[in-house]
Amino acid sequence: MHFCSETVLRTALLTSMIATGLGAENSASDTLSVPAPAPRAVSVVRADARTGRLVRRIVVSPKPGDPAVRKLDPAVTAAIEETAKGFDVSPELIHSMIQVESNYDPFAVSPKGAQGLMQLMPATARRFGVTNTFDARQNIEAGVRYLKLLQDTFKDDRLAIAAYNAGEKAVAKYGDVPPYPETVNYVAKVGKKYGQAKRAAEKSKIEAKAMEQPKPVQQPTEDQPRHIQGYLDAEGRLHLATR
Repeated sequence: MHFCSETVLRTALLTSMIATGLGAENSASDTLSVPAPAPRAVSVVRADARTGRLVRRIVVSPKPGDPAVRKLDPAVTAAIEETAKGFDVSPELIHSMIQVESNYDPFAVSPKGAQGLMQLMPATARRFGVTNTFDARQNIEAGVRYLKLLQDTFKDDRLAIAAYNAGEKAVAKYGDVPPYPETVNYVAKVGKKYGQAKRAAEKSKIEAKAMEQPKPVQQPTEDQPRHIQGYLDAEGRLHLATR
């Protein structure tokens, strides 16, 4: 009984202290600060760079409003440019697809098993002779070769992009973008990024060309000052002329 009474007294005292503290805070400010939610821990499957084996790790997601920006590896950019040129595919299209597929994460693995930068399915990787889907250059080359095949097959970038996501048979079956929400969304995302990338590339070309052209020599106008020259003739008369 003595123990219960002591507990009640302690609880009452603690409640009083909390109420007093809150009252002091409210008098200093009308708004109570709400602590930010703790970062969320998620389980992510990634490939080990050395062994190629899949490893599950716990990753803490960034705070809301702090976008995760992946730094683009210059070697990846070089591989995209070289492969695009070799297979006559727009590098802007490849960049756009990689952004949507993996956001340039060479070790990305989707829930369906697609792997690497261009999210190759194991069957597609084998089809194009890939020995390590997490090798950026191999992954890019196989993805671009597959995209080029789809472009040649459907003669339409939009359908080629759809087939890359849903498969060749699905596009052939419907004769258009298959009515799968994932594929429709994928085509829209890639198309939007591709359009932005093409406009940015065209703008850069125009600016570079303008910088290369020599600046024209500016001719004096009537409003600009001219040099005045004077001389005396044999009879002592003054003559003025502008140059």
